[in-house]
Amino acid sequence: MGKKLHIISLDIPSPPDYGGVIDIFYKLKSLHTIGVEITLHCFEYGDRKPSTELQQYCTKVYYYKRLIGIRGLHPSLPYIISSRRDPALLTNLLKDDAPVLFEGVHCLYYAMDEALAGRKKILRAHNVESDYYRSLATHAGSVLKQLYYSFESNRLSFFEKSMHQYVDVILSISESDYRYFTQTYPSVKHFFIPAFHANEEVDIQVGSGHYCLYHGNLSVAENVRSARYLAETIFKHVDSKLIIAGKDPDATVIALQNDHIKVIPNPDTQTLVTLIREAHIHVLPAFQSTGLKLKLLHALFIGRHCLTNIAVSETALQETIHVADTDEEFIFQVQELIKRPFTETDIKIRKQALAFYSNIERAMDIEGFL
Repeated sequence: MGKKLHIISLDIPSPPDYGGVIDIFYKLKSLHTIGVEITLHCFEYGDRKPSTELQQYCTKVYYYKRLIGIRGLHPSLPYIISSRRDPALLTNLLKDDAPVLFEGVHCLYYAMDEALAGRKKILRAHNVESDYYRSLATHAGSVLKQLYYSFESNRLSFFEKSMHQYVDVILSISESDYRYFTQTYPSVKHFFIPAFHANEEVDIQVGSGHYCLYHGNLSVAENVRSARYLAETIFKHVDSKLIIAGKDPDATVIALQNDHIKVIPNPDTQTLVTLIREAHIHVLPAFQSTGLKLKLLHALFIGRHCLTNIAVSETALQETIHVADTDEEFIFQVQELIKRPFTETDIKIRKQALAFYSNIERAMDIEGFL
């Protein structure tokens, strides 16, 4: 029999269609592949429903309703933590003494409970959450949202000061987060475990594509800002065709369409994969420097040139990603890269850079912590 592990997920990780749950879903799948017996605990809310697919990878799957609105509030804890509590979760965790992996600070409510004293507790840090919420406040579209995100950021900052007392190991998703957590909480063990993802191997077409691509969840404010930045600031000065593809684009994104900008709403998985593989440049600006963007990682595995405006903290990836520090440099790089075919040498460099991002090898690392 393999090692046993409880995983507490902040959301139902199937389907794996946005950042946080992509990492969780493919982590489950990879741990199952190497023989770890998983008991999965999911918080259910929004339009995501229980998934039979998860039963393929987990010995047991439990679901708990997230406490939405006033019921989820707590006098001192951040809402993302206090709203993910259910006594049944603690009861189910106590059915054995297997280690517990908490997917995000969001899931740490019962890490603080004396009933779990002595259990091995591992935190998967998806972000420095206080910084992430501070950034959300900066880019929020309404005053009410700004106030909520600022308030949550302050509470998270306070909570993070004591977070290390409740866990034995912190698994950071990016090198920059790893450096931050190592310096801030030296009393616990730290490891850099990059995001798990859908790709088993590098599979890129040589040659040239005929368009640039931006893809992402277009109902998220940050991604809407990125799409508008490309259309209104960059591709006004570039002749190349731009495709913007993603989930639930709002009216402002749809309105960006013109003779050389096309918006593709809600592409299915195969359509998106085809768009990524056939694009010539993946233009992926970002305005929050938290973590490695999973859409960038996906593009690196199956797409040609990748161009972003934020320095990538993962040293292994730096020589295969193009970074533009200014609008003018972004425009210049698009104009230059569109003329440069993607070669077998480029693929070789990409494979070397992505060797560390093997799902199975990183799952084996996690198994070693159990």
